Amino acid sequence: MSALICGSFAYDSIMVFPDKFKNHILPDKVHMLNVAFLVPELRREFGGCAGNIAYNLKLLGDNPLPMGTVGTDFGPYAEWMDKNDISRQHVHVKQGHYTAQAFITTDMDDNQITAFHPGAMNLAHETPISEADDVTLAIVAPDGRDGMVQHAEQLKAAGIPFIFDPGQGLPMFNGDELMQFAEQATYIALNDYEAQLFMDRTGLPEEEIARHVDALIITRGAQGSHIYTENKRIDIPCDKAEAIVDPTGCGDAYRAGLLHGIMHGKDWEETGRIAAKLGAIKIAQHGTQNHSL
Repeated sequence: MSALICGSFAYDSIMVFPDKFKNHILPDKVHMLNVAFLVPELRREFGGCAGNIAYNLKLLGDNPLPMGTVGTDFGPYAEWMDKNDISRQHVHVKQGHYTAQAFITTDMDDNQITAFHPGAMNLAHETPISEADDVTLAIVAPDGRDGMVQHAEQLKAAGIPFIFDPGQGLPMFNGDELMQFAEQATYIALNDYEAQLFMDRTGLPEEEIARHVDALIITRGAQGSHIYTENKRIDIPCDKAEAIVDPTGCGDAYRAGLLHGIMHGKDWEETGRIAAKLGAIKIAQHGTQNHSL
């Protein structure tokens, strides 16, 4: 079985500032800020929700079909996908654009300053769902706004069940638009912050949102996760990690576990535990695609 993964591809440039931002930013001068941080440590990681979910799903032995738009600088990422035997059939290079990129600087207090360039990601709507064949399940993950809207509409029209995973893209949508996604999707996956924002914008509690889909999944970090389905809540415990190194990408790993469980007909208890296990494995490694099973 194949899972179509609609979402972003991105390069994550991660820098560590061996000091504290507060020692270099004058509170009475923030209106005329002009600072430079020397960052001796730099990592460049392959990221983006579609790439991360596909990587984790491949680790589980499944056949992910990531769909996204990238720039002419995608060469190293393409080589990485080929090395890991991940399909690039629905990854389209857009001339004159860069692949989406995040530049993240972290200080010794774990404060972060991030700049994000969406680049070719904003052209995701130019790729229709119809170009993918034999898809049994899909996920609409954070991507260009128009791409998320159109892919959800197209999946619903094609009768393909899918997970709506708005992630960091959730603030782009108002309450009516979020309810439209809820009516189209088969499942919704959120973290606890996103769930609160979803409730604030729609005016509905978790239990009411869950009535619109087959399952509402809410991850809660170290407190595990809740899966609302069939008028009940299943509590999934947090899986103990070997080490807490880097939480970036844990949500994507968890979502790959959800896709795996659904595709293989597992019940929600087992599906949730597989998802939690993947998140625990990922958090023990730097980057979003450097772990293994």
